[in-house]
Amino acid sequence: MIAVNGLCKKYGSRIAVNHLHLNVREGEIFGLLGPNGAGKTTTISILATLLPFDEGQVTIAGYDLVREAGKIKPLVGFVPQELALYPTLGAWDNLAFFGRIYGLHGALLKARVSAALELVGLSDRAKDAVRTFSGGMKRRLNIAAGLVHQPRILFLDEPTVGVDPQSRNFIFEHIEQLKATGMTIIYTTHYMEEAERLCDRVAIMDAGRILALDTPQGLIALLGGGVIYASLSAAAVEELLPEIRALPHVQAASIQDNRLKIETQAARFALPKLIELCNMRDVPILSLEMLEPNLESVFLYLTGKRLRD
Repeated sequence: MIAVNGLCKKYGSRIAVNHLHLNVREGEIFGLLGPNGAGKTTTISILATLLPFDEGQVTIAGYDLVREAGKIKPLVGFVPQELALYPTLGAWDNLAFFGRIYGLHGALLKARVSAALELVGLSDRAKDAVRTFSGGMKRRLNIAAGLVHQPRILFLDEPTVGVDPQSRNFIFEHIEQLKATGMTIIYTTHYMEEAERLCDRVAIMDAGRILALDTPQGLIALLGGGVIYASLSAAAVEELLPEIRALPHVQAASIQDNRLKIETQAARFALPKLIELCNMRDVPILSLEMLEPNLESVFLYLTGKRLRD
C-alpha cells in the first residue's frame, strides 16, 4: 500500500527524515515508535501529502506521491496530534465541514457524518459545541474527522495523548474495528503498550532513521534474555571481563560508554552470578541496570535514554 525509498526531509541544516526506507502492507496497522523529535510526525505528514520532501521516492496505492498527489488525497485520512476542530461548532457541523472538503454532499454527506459519529460514540452529542466536550471526546471527534470520507489509509499521529483510560480503550477498540474492515493504518506513538497491543509491525525511529523494523514479538527477541549494564572501575572491568563472559547465562560482555554491557540468555539468573563474582573479587558495583525483554527495553536499548525535545 505504501512504498518509501530513500525519503529525506531537511529544515535548513537539520535533517528531520534521513534516507528512510519502509513498506506498509494493505490492511495492517503499522506503528512508528520513537522519542520526541524522531521524525515520526514529519514522515506521516509527507505521506499524507501535507509536506513536500527533498529526496527519495514514495508510492501510495500505486500512485507516485509527487506526480499523482491529487489521486492520493481522497484515499487518505489524517488525524493530527493537535486537535483540528472548530470549538464553537457542533460535532455534526465539524464533520460536515470536513466531509464537504472531500466533495461529499446531500444524502451521502449526512450518511457519512452519522456513521462517523456513531463509530466514535458521539451521536448523542452531535449538536453540542465542541468547546463543551471533554479531552477524550475531542480526541474521538478528531478521529471521526479523518474518517468521514471513508479513506483506505488512515494516519493517526499520537491519537491518545492526554486522554483518560476509558477514552483510550474506546479508541483502541475502534482502531481494531477499522483494521477488521481492511483499512491500512499508520500509527505513531511513544507509548510502548499501545504499539504492542495494536500494531502488526513496528518501526523504531530516532534522528530521522529507522533503527529496527519487525513485529513487536520480533523486536522483543532482539534483546534475547535481557541485557545488564553495570558500572565498575575501569581497571576492574578489564580484569573481570573474561570471567564475566564465562558466567552461566551470559552470551556476551563488552564495554560500552564506559559501562559493562552483558547480553544474557536470562538476565534475572545472570545478575546474581555477576554480583557474586564482584563480591568475591572485592569489586564495588557503582551502578546497575537490568533490561528484561519487552518493547520498552528494546526501545531504550536502540535509542538510548537521553531526553530529546
